[in-house]
Amino acid sequence: MGKQKKIAIIGGDGIGPAVTHEAKLLLDLYRDKAGLPLELWELDLGADRFLRDGTTFPKEIQVAIQRECAAVLLGALGDPRVPNLEHARDILFGMRFGYDLYANVRPIRALSDRLVPLKGRTMKDIDIVVFRENTEGVYVGVGGQFKRGTPDEVAINEDINTRKGVERILRAALDHARATGRTRVCMADKSNAMRHAHELWYRVFHDVARDYPGIEARHLYIDALCLLLVQDPSQFQVIVTNNLFGDIVTDLGAAFQGGLGMAASANVHASDPTRVAMFEPVHGSAPPLTGKDVANPFAALLTAGMMLAHLGWPDEERRIERCVTQAIDEGSCTVDVGGKLGTRAAAARVRELVARDL
Repeated sequence: MGKQKKIAIIGGDGIGPAVTHEAKLLLDLYRDKAGLPLELWELDLGADRFLRDGTTFPKEIQVAIQRECAAVLLGALGDPRVPNLEHARDILFGMRFGYDLYANVRPIRALSDRLVPLKGRTMKDIDIVVFRENTEGVYVGVGGQFKRGTPDEVAINEDINTRKGVERILRAALDHARATGRTRVCMADKSNAMRHAHELWYRVFHDVARDYPGIEARHLYIDALCLLLVQDPSQFQVIVTNNLFGDIVTDLGAAFQGGLGMAASANVHASDPTRVAMFEPVHGSAPPLTGKDVANPFAALLTAGMMLAHLGWPDEERRIERCVTQAIDEGSCTVDVGGKLGTRAAAARVRELVARDL
């Protein structure tokens, strides 16, 4: 089956450990029954560890992952017991920025007609891939506060955009479209209001698009894109945008597929797929749901499918999607997508379907 693939697993906080555990059991199934050469390395990192001994993301762990692992499966991060989210920033940004995972890839794909909330639309209308720039923009943390806590307080966050960073995410989106037979790529910015930072996006997009004949390169302002997505999502195939806008538009898109509990994502260095990549469900840690066995595990299972495809087994991503679809259609799912099962039972049903299909 090929070279051993080592996967680091970080459960995270809140519902993260529960749904990540279900995804790990799916990977165990693939290793033990299908014979995939997977080595699973569970790491004790997250809010509990931070509160216990102050550990966030040790340098030796960061280096070991980069040297030894093919991928990371990360659960949600965020815990109200750590108000400044120090541990979450160190772990998440330590991988995104530390491993230069500049492409955040988020499929917006509905797996059942009944999960699509738009009148007159079906799952066939919802099949979009969003490429979000992952290492620049306003999320880099450049800025500060002056006269904090006074009536004269000033708070600044800088929006950092480089020619290199913009061009490579645009090419990642266009390359994906060409490789998958998609013919429409839409880039969204706010260049009419942000004349410096986003004029760069506008100019580079049109420059780069010339290298991709046969692909319709469309530009929209981000507010217009959100409007048109709701009116007719079927017109979009690939969307590419900056860090902040990508975060927003993918959460909007998640509503078309049944909510954040159905949304998977990958963080990759698109121009070098041999580098370690990080995979995480899009939903947050949802602390109020912790320990209640109600969180939707399907985003975590679908994320594991994305990871398997990245590691060289694309058929398994499609198999997992089919089994999740069957579970939804028969009602073997959590309440948020119309079922009555808990986290563990819903995930177990998908694994049962996968096992039968292997």
